[in-house]
Amino acid sequence: MGLETKPLSTLHEKASYDLADFEVPGGREEAWRFTPLSRLKGLQNGTAEVTGQVLTQAYTPAGVTAEWVGRDDARIGKAYVPADRVSAQAYNTFEKALVVTVPKEAVPAEPITIEMRGSGAEGASYGHIVIKVEPMAEAVVIIEHQGSATYADNVEFVVGDGATLKVVSLQDWAADSVHVSHHHAQLARDASFRSFVVTLGGDLVRLSPSVSYTGPGGDADLSGLYFADAGQHLEHRLLVDHSQPNCKSNVDYRGALQGDEAHTVWIGDVIIRVEAEGTDTYELNRNLILTDGARADSVPNLEILTGEVTGAGHASTSGRLDDEHIFYLQARGIPFHEARRLVIRGFFGQLIEKIGVEEIRERVMSAVEAELEK
Repeated sequence: MGLETKPLSTLHEKASYDLADFEVPGGREEAWRFTPLSRLKGLQNGTAEVTGQVLTQAYTPAGVTAEWVGRDDARIGKAYVPADRVSAQAYNTFEKALVVTVPKEAVPAEPITIEMRGSGAEGASYGHIVIKVEPMAEAVVIIEHQGSATYADNVEFVVGDGATLKVVSLQDWAADSVHVSHHHAQLARDASFRSFVVTLGGDLVRLSPSVSYTGPGGDADLSGLYFADAGQHLEHRLLVDHSQPNCKSNVDYRGALQGDEAHTVWIGDVIIRVEAEGTDTYELNRNLILTDGARADSVPNLEILTGEVTGAGHASTSGRLDDEHIFYLQARGIPFHEARRLVIRGFFGQLIEKIGVEEIRERVMSAVEAELEK
């Protein structure tokens, strides 16, 4: 399986299963210009020794299957073709893939939980996961990342006709971890996909969620929350590729930064192809810079190749806390630090409410509180 191209788009032109089709990034490429390559520990150029280990465990409710399969399994790579060098490296290096299947019309009573724990950041490891939700089924998937690791992986979400999938992905790595990951959701006719990404831990985390459609009526909602401390690099690069008529997408990512050299990157790319008439899409990124020395890069992009759209827009803001909000609370007797905490909780609160699992909502809010204590 070799090079595939998308000639109608100038934003994302290359996808391939073959590692040789991707040059080793040097840092000047558009896709890599924000990423500190020297901190990737060789994931980008193949020099990383594959001696690390990330233990992956899946907990599935009744009726849902979880299998470890070889790389020749026909379900692997059906929805997603690697789009950069690290993604292709992960695709060509993993040994076993986890395939989770929710059968047709099933509605599991409990979430599917996948726990991933690294045992050390000295050696690299690679992985691959496929989550397949068959037609008219509904499922909630929680993916948790903890421990120390140098890790690259690809995750495929295959959502069948009329099916609904909700995913919560928690990046709560130890401070020495490096994680480069691509999450791709493929939506069939009238499928619904809800994703919530929370990125808090790790030295460098680069996560690339993407969505494609194979039939009309698909609906994708991508939300994300990230909080960067001193020295952390947290990067999220999104792509929504509208190639079918009458589909929807909504993106809302919010981040906060504090500490010297805290750095976040958000890239939001939306392509509306000629055949995607009736598309309704919007993307938003907001960043709160809480201290001097922190930097937030935010780049929304829209590529529209048809005039027959229902709606298409984007917005991006980065700035400090609103002094008027702080003053309003202080004028009512609330101390500064508590007023600051309330404003930041309000900034994230509406987004956190979208998490469909109460236990995870509480964990995320507690994690934000812990960040504010720093």
